[in-house]
Amino acid sequence: MSFGLNRIVKNILPKRLFYRGLLIVAVPILILQITISLVFFDSLWIKTNKGLTKALVSEIVTIIDIYDNESQYNKKIVTDLYNKNFSFSVRFLENEKLPDIKVERWFSPMDRTLRRELKPKIGQHWFNTISYKEVVDLRIKFRDGVLQIFFPKERIQVSSIRIFAFWITVPAILMIAVAMIFLKNQTRPITKLAQASERFGRGEDVEEFRPSGALEIRKAGLEFEKMRKRILRHLNQRSEMLSGISHDLRTPLTRIKLQLAVIKDKDLSEKISKDVDEMEKMLNEYLQFASSGAKEKTETFDISELINEIISRYENNNIKKKIKKKIFFNGRKNLITRCINNLLENSVKYAEKILLNLETKNSTVILSIDDDGPGVDKSEFNNITKPFYKIDKSRSESKSSVGLGLSISSDIIKSHGGDIKFNKSKLGGLKVTISLPY
Repeated sequence: MSFGLNRIVKNILPKRLFYRGLLIVAVPILILQITISLVFFDSLWIKTNKGLTKALVSEIVTIIDIYDNESQYNKKIVTDLYNKNFSFSVRFLENEKLPDIKVERWFSPMDRTLRRELKPKIGQHWFNTISYKEVVDLRIKFRDGVLQIFFPKERIQVSSIRIFAFWITVPAILMIAVAMIFLKNQTRPITKLAQASERFGRGEDVEEFRPSGALEIRKAGLEFEKMRKRILRHLNQRSEMLSGISHDLRTPLTRIKLQLAVIKDKDLSEKISKDVDEMEKMLNEYLQFASSGAKEKTETFDISELINEIISRYENNNIKKKIKKKIFFNGRKNLITRCINNLLENSVKYAEKILLNLETKNSTVILSIDDDGPGVDKSEFNNITKPFYKIDKSRSESKSSVGLGLSISSDIIKSHGGDIKFNKSKLGGLKVTISLPY
């Protein structure tokens, strides 16, 4: 049960570090402010208001007793004294009735306290606290009329409540605002490091990263920069080595071709020439595979337009397409072109009907290629992207392939932060699905 509760809590909590940090700072402040407000509201404001209201009701009861027992002359003297010393306005309305309209506010602490104190001490009554800004209109059933009393609201309400609410709210807002500024400054270096790592993981050219922020974040940034330089140095060494291999191997292959031209045995010459051509093709494809991660500037291009251009080059009416227009993607255009070409060439080579579908879903570009070819066994899906891996059946029957096309395509897609998957096609052959973030 606790595991399920933990999962619910994790799903509710924010995922980003900035908002989690803000939650850690803001929640204690809000709890503290709410606690202080409740304590003040209960122990000071409500109790003070209750005491003030009790004193006021006692004065009103005194006024009623005076009107009930004293002569008209004494009533006027006492009423004048109340008006002068207590800011009361008292008058008797003969042949009047209490209003039928209820204007009491059940959610108002002032109305609730006044109602509770008036009910046990005074009979039929009616009061209005909203019609006037600074006074309360209280009417009491008295003999054959109504005794109307106006008294200031400050007699039953502490005026400092608004000042208290202001000072309890403003500091909390200021503290949270300051916390947001500091948290933003602390999370900005982490965001920059994540962006630099993502760009470098996609194979983009990243300038020298300058660590900033807290000591731990600076250390992580320095280690990332060291790792980046080691990887770049390794890639440069690999490129230089491959260039040397290319030069060293092509020279003897050229000499062999020249020597084959003077061999009188034509059958033997043709057989050796085919082997030499296959060796050259293998060498070229290997160099292409090894250089697929080479530096190339990223650019924003319309991937829908690119796919249409690639399809038009084949001039094949059996290639059907369902492409969403105007999908702009930021990546290395030449590598994406090579990847799609490799996949289409495989489908054209082994299938008759081909269907391309391009769409976007949840900030992801999804390209799927279905064909009606012989397909690939499900157990081989994890192997066909390995370099120089050739299946003995179906798609591997042609000797023109050296087993690097899908490897190059997979390497290009993953260098862009995407994924490539293989499934059974609805046309009966193989379905290749490419997912690219954009």
